[in-house]
Amino acid sequence: MTSKQRAFLKSLAMDMNAIVQIGKDGMTPEITKALDEALAARELVKVNVQKNYFGDLNELGEDLASRTNSDKVQTIGRKIVFYRPGKGSKKKIELPR
Repeated sequence: MTSKQRAFLKSLAMDMNAIVQIGKDGMTPEITKALDEALAARELVKVNVQKNYFGDLNELGEDLASRTNSDKVQTIGRKIVFYRPGKGSKKKIELPR
């Protein structure tokens, strides 16, 4: 993913609400499944990490991205944004070249 594409996705995610919430238990199979389903439906998903999670947010983001075959767009504060392109006719977001 190029920096121009990443900047485009960041601008789209700016006005989004977080869909998935991660609590003190961190990454569970349920969280991974919820994020995977949200990515399949929306392509771009914002995740909110609660204050009672004390692990490393960057590491959490990288692990979730690898488990869901997505790209971590950004980590800002306690929010992490993920992107996974849709397949075929489900593709909603057209990235700049």
